[in-house]
Amino acid sequence: MLVNPLLHTLRDECSQALHGLHAPQTLLHPCENPSRWNIHQIVEHLLLSYSSTVSSLEDRLAKGYPTRVSATPSQRLARFVVITLGYLPSGREAPSITLPQTESPTALFDGATLSSAISADLSSLDLLLDRAEQQFHSTPCFSHFAFGPLTIQQWRRFHLIHGRHHLRQVLSIRREYHI
Repeated sequence: MLVNPLLHTLRDECSQALHGLHAPQTLLHPCENPSRWNIHQIVEHLLLSYSSTVSSLEDRLAKGYPTRVSATPSQRLARFVVITLGYLPSGREAPSITLPQTESPTALFDGATLSSAISADLSSLDLLLDRAEQQFHSTPCFSHFAFGPLTIQQWRRFHLIHGRHHLRQVLSIRREYHI
């Protein structure tokens, strides 16, 4: 069960964006650029980003202390634009650890199944973030590749903004195909 309102909001928005999709519809790519990710790949990318955060956070919790790394000026600027202002620009290459498969998945999943996977992963992430917040409080505790060290609240906000960025892509595909 999600406790944090940011992740709760993200879960609800994901559920709405994926509602009613049949499995073959999740393989639809944007009409104007079929080389861009389809809906399934977008969801896979989000799930991989959650698991990457969980893995990094588990490592940090095992160490028992927050990172000692400082953000660079470019990381501070990127953090301000994305996390403070809420603007995530398009066109950036995702880290390799969060890249979805390029081939069609071996199993097809409908929107409800993808939404359930997001909900489960966000619940796990929320529990771990809550545990880390109890340990690290408002200290920047572990680093994002583009933003440097973030507090737990900044991590939550990042995932909301990042998720919304990709949900706009899902909704755009749905509009293109009138689904």
